[in-house]
Amino acid sequence: MIHRTSMTARIDAWLDRLVGPLRAHRIGIDQEHDHEHDAGGHGEGTADILERFARQADALHEELVHDRGLRVVGFVGATGAGKTRLIERLIERTDDRVGVIVGDVAGEDDAERFRALGAEVASVATGKECHLDPGLVEDALAEMDLDAIDRLYVENVGNMVCPADFPLGAQARVVVVSATEGDDVIRKHPLLFQAGDLAVINKRDVADAVNADLDRMDADLAEIAPGMDAIRTDAEHERGIEELARAIDERVEAHGHDHDHGHDHGHDHGHQDADHDHTHAHDHSHE
Repeated sequence: MIHRTSMTARIDAWLDRLVGPLRAHRIGIDQEHDHEHDAGGHGEGTADILERFARQADALHEELVHDRGLRVVGFVGATGAGKTRLIERLIERTDDRVGVIVGDVAGEDDAERFRALGAEVASVATGKECHLDPGLVEDALAEMDLDAIDRLYVENVGNMVCPADFPLGAQARVVVVSATEGDDVIRKHPLLFQAGDLAVINKRDVADAVNADLDRMDADLAEIAPGMDAIRTDAEHERGIEELARAIDERVEAHGHDHDHGHDHGHDHGHQDADHDHTHAHDHSHE
């Protein structure tokens, strides 16, 4: 297992000097403070920090996707939304050789579940951190046999806020929520969905029991992130998994098409399903 405290202590110290206690949450220094920080010569502002991470994510993306030809997909969402179970179901249905990077505050529980399915796994214990960053992913990759995999899943730490600012080099980011989180969860966390490619509303089987309106969740998503598809799943009972697998592959293939036509890492895709007879455009850079 890779431990944040042992692998990146110097980065921790550097970031603590820059943004102090805010780094335990989503990076966000106000503009006035940021300007004073830069003018005082004490280091980089928040925008510079995020730009460093973005460049590092771009380098990871080039190596994994364009040099090695891997399919790389990130999963974000709250603890308990069902990210691990969804990835398990996807592993069970593919002939690809799969690797998984697992981010958790502590423990190897999820990593052991993936190993039991024969996946190549690197486990990252982030300690007090609420998200993975490109440096941690790079450290995890060093522990993996990348020649032994065709597809890489990156399961982020369970959190609906922190991961939004930190791309990890994937071709697609899947945002997972569940009916048990309440049907207002999407509109309460707009930034994560606006930084994603595909939404999953999991645990659809218990929606009535917890008084969650799935149509309302779809409507919130359409308003917050126009064009983003929402796949309804029941991972425990293996429902909606085939649809999810197809949707992920469509976005991965769309990325490859965009890259072949001008190296444009953004992509447009339509929003069409049985409940929505309309199409929107959704464009952003790769995860």
